[in-house]
Amino acid sequence: MLRGHFEDANIELLLKFCLTIHIKNVNDYFWNMIDKQLLQKFDYIFDDKLINTISEVGMLREFDKDDIIIDLDQELKYIPLLIEGNIKIIREDENGHDIVIYYLESGDTCAMSLTCCLQKSKSKIRAIADEDSRLIMIPVAKNNEWFNNNESWRNFILESYQVRFNEMLETIDSLAFLKLDERLLKYLTDKVKLTASTTLLNTHQEIAEDLNTSRVVISRLLKQLENEGKISLARNKIEVEFH
Repeated sequence: MLRGHFEDANIELLLKFCLTIHIKNVNDYFWNMIDKQLLQKFDYIFDDKLINTISEVGMLREFDKDDIIIDLDQELKYIPLLIEGNIKIIREDENGHDIVIYYLESGDTCAMSLTCCLQKSKSKIRAIADEDSRLIMIPVAKNNEWFNNNESWRNFILESYQVRFNEMLETIDSLAFLKLDERLLKYLTDKVKLTASTTLLNTHQEIAEDLNTSRVVISRLLKQLENEGKISLARNKIEVEFH
């Protein structure tokens, strides 16, 4: 029908124009969606000007459970702001043994990635999605600019450092002073708080990797906790009991 009124070249231009309008509308919707997410998660922290700026320079990314978000020795170009989901931050020794040092929840950022960005060094941690997660990625260059010029961003960064530092101290204390069965129970109760559910969908192998031990040991200790009435076990599922 179009060919009766337009030349082929005009049809091509018209289609390109329509596509441009469609892309613009999609982008407008995309950024409006980010604005709403930011207002929901960060309006009590960031001022309106910063939220608007983040919506202009930020990039929305989605990760499935177990996706690697930041890897060891990766050059960091973006700072992650977590708007949905949970992320576990892992350190690895020279023999390839991992240990979880802390978790990020909705509304958090990773202090260790910020440190690497400030020092312009490669990542010293691995960040893995503990469940399906959505993040806004902020270009590294904006951190220094906002830290110097925006009080709400500066307060957010300094508070993030303090919270993550306290969590790392807690991890060190657990390793130094708690027996493995106590560490395991603490791990389970912390996961309950993190996920807001007493039902944990974790395999024994996943827990063993997080606690840097063997699956056989974890299975034995979980059975021990079940016999004590502290948890109930099912296939790839743990129900944590509170008394």
